[in-house]
Amino acid sequence: MAIVDVTVIPVGTQTPSVSAYVADIQKVLMGYEEKGQIRFQLTPMNTIIEGELPVLFEVIQAMHEVPFEKGLVRVCTNIRIDDRRDISRKMEDKVERVVSQLESR
Repeated sequence: MAIVDVTVIPVGTQTPSVSAYVADIQKVLMGYEEKGQIRFQLTPMNTIIEGELPVLFEVIQAMHEVPFEKGLVRVCTNIRIDDRRDISRKMEDKVERVVSQLESR
């Protein structure tokens, strides 16, 4: 199970706001989550997705395509992958581990 941090940046929009693009991307993610293929979390600056790496690459491509489908001609997508294979961890596990370190100090 991998965890991916994805930021899709629509370039050349009519306004500084990109919330409509973000909402459409979230709808794509909801479809994958409804099928049980991923889990995801929207943050103020990006989206965190959890799942099997081959599926995550498919999901990232689907996310990347959304602004093009809305008429834009340029999109930049940033991706960070955390793929740990010795143990299985979820997004919440990583956060809880840090919190426990803070509490033990």
